[in-house]
Amino acid sequence: MAKFNCIIIDDDEIDRLTVLSFAKRFPNLNILGVFESAEEALLVIEKEKIDILFLDIDMPNLSGLDFRKNTLKIPVCIFITAHPEHAVESFELDTLDFIVKPIKLDRFSQTMSRIEEFMEIKLKAQLFEASIGGDTIYIKEGYEQTKVKLHDILYLEALKDYTLIVTNQKRHCVLSSIGALLKENHFQSFIRIHRSFAVQKQFIQKINSQEIELKNNVLIPIGRSYKDNLNTLL
Repeated sequence: MAKFNCIIIDDDEIDRLTVLSFAKRFPNLNILGVFESAEEALLVIEKEKIDILFLDIDMPNLSGLDFRKNTLKIPVCIFITAHPEHAVESFELDTLDFIVKPIKLDRFSQTMSRIEEFMEIKLKAQLFEASIGGDTIYIKEGYEQTKVKLHDILYLEALKDYTLIVTNQKRHCVLSSIGALLKENHFQSFIRIHRSFAVQKQFIQKINSQEIELKNNVLIPIGRSYKDNLNTLL
């Protein structure tokens, strides 16, 4: 079983100890430190390779959001906070999950499933293969190439240097940034609506101030800096 180095940062002692007790239940988590301030954690990050941050947002001096802006090299960030209003801003900082306090074990377990899935995808991702047909791309998965029709793709989701290509049937991961994919001619029908998401225009059903709805009731958040992109559709 692969082990992931993690640290826990929260200025509230009870919340800090709760996350620690939950994390200890998962043998694939190697806890390198538990801190009550982001400043203390910086010393460990300089010396150790960290895979996962469990991070509070509302902390004195250096907030969790500002801390994350300086630690984007850490692949997984899980925000745990009593302030749900920070959710949109946090997902513009390569956030894998956002948990609202009080944290419960079943919710933490869901987050761990997401972490394990992300790490597996990151490990298995292969290079994006160029399209042969005008409406088809081929994705190399192991020793095989999977044919994906462009009009079946609902949205793209960024995972740092990787991108998930999501259809109704399956999610494919390619080793290419979302920005690079959107420059390809094949993806001209997509519109970037968030740092982490681009959607196919024809599948947009509803647009509100916080999110859009695609067909099959799929909801995608809207990033504040990308709202002008949607104005061209209205």
